[in-house]
This record gives sequence, structure tokens and C-alpha cells, in this order.
Amino acid sequence: MDFSIIIENIGVYFEGLQNTLILVSISLVVGLVLAIPLAVLRTTASAVVQAPIRAFVYFFRGTPLLVQMFLVYYGFGQFELMRESFLWPLFKEAYFCALLTFSLNTCAYTTEIIRGAIVATPHGEVEAAIASGMSRFLMLRRIILPSAFRRALPAYSNEIIFMLHGSALASVITIIDITGAARIVNSRFYSPYEAFLTAACFYMAITFTIVFLVRLLEKKWHAHLLPADHGAAETEAPS
Repeated sequence: MDFSIIIENIGVYFEGLQNTLILVSISLVVGLVLAIPLAVLRTTASAVVQAPIRAFVYFFRGTPLLVQMFLVYYGFGQFELMRESFLWPLFKEAYFCALLTFSLNTCAYTTEIIRGAIVATPHGEVEAAIASGMSRFLMLRRIILPSAFRRALPAYSNEIIFMLHGSALASVITIIDITGAARIVNSRFYSPYEAFLTAACFYMAITFTIVFLVRLLEKKWHAHLLPADHGAAETEAPS
């Protein structure tokens, strides 16, 4: 094994790291912003409202991310109407196609995560909000969604990690992410072990950072659920 080639080409990995972090971060933010109203609408009783959201969620959860990326990157380009539209300058760019695919994919998963958390809201909290005269919007903003976010955090942290790992597919459409950097190094020096082991270390470092930050956030949001420290409150027994 010769890791000197990694040291000489570490700049390629840092370029891939930057692209990976940008793609994943923007996708997660866009996906979360879109998922919140969709999750709220998924809890309504109207089948007309739920049907298109269900179709969207089932499609993106039921098909591989790689297939979705190929459909966006290669599929739209075969339609002359798309090539002549004002959207073509965006869809012919690999970066935009990857960003759109990742955003829609994580939106579908996040919609179901938040919907499940909303449905699991204790009925007593809802009754208390109604009794205090809150409107539906105010109840969502102050009671239901904050409570749902706390419950959804463990599952959503997994979605963040899955999105990070799934972003490795960006390299198949010419984007230099971490995996793309490993492919470049391997193609130059024919050293797959060193190239992809380095990529794995980058992914592991990011994953451990995400886990650490999520645990800090869980500790803050769930502080009221932690058992109180009775040691400091206990009085000294008389001798």
C-alpha cells in the first residue's frame, strides 16, 4: 500500500468533500422545507389532498435513488419540449440534476417521518391547545410541530446519514464528490484500495460528526424527559 499518492492528491478529496457537503446540506434543507407542509397535509382527512402526496412519497421511496437520478439527468433530455424550454439550461447541468433528485428523495422520506411524529402527538396536548382557543395554524406552530420535531429527531438523523451515503451516486453523473475523487485517484494510479479507503474515512468522519451533533441536539430538546439527579437533592441521613 502506498498512501503517498493520497497525500499528493489530497486536494482532489477536499474538492469532493466540499461538493458533497454542499449537495447534502442544500438537499436536506430544501427537502425539509417541502416536507413540513406535505406532512401536515398527509394528516388531513381529505383523500383528494392525500392522493397526490401519497403517490409522490411512494414513488420516491419505492424506487432506487440511482434510477431516479438517471430519470432526471438522462430522461428529461430526450424530450424536445424540455430541450426547447427555459428549464433546459438547468436540467443539462449534472449539479442541478443531482440536487433536484436528492431534494425530492429526502423530501419523500422526511414527509413520512414528520407525518408519523405528528400522528403520534399526545391527544392531551391537542385538547389543551383547543381548550386555550388556539387556531389550527397557531396550534401547529406552537404545539404540534415542535413536539413532532422532538420525536422525529432520531429517525431524521438516520435520514441525514442515508442522504450522505446516497450522495455517493452523484459521481456517476460526472460530479466530483468524495466518491468521484476516489475514482479519479484510482484511474490515475490504479490503486483502488488506497483511493476508496480514503473516501471511506471521509464518509466516516462526516457520519460521526453528524451523530455527535444530533446527540447534542437530542440532549437539549429532550432535557425535560431525562431523569432528575436525585443525588444533589437528597438530604444527608442523620447519624
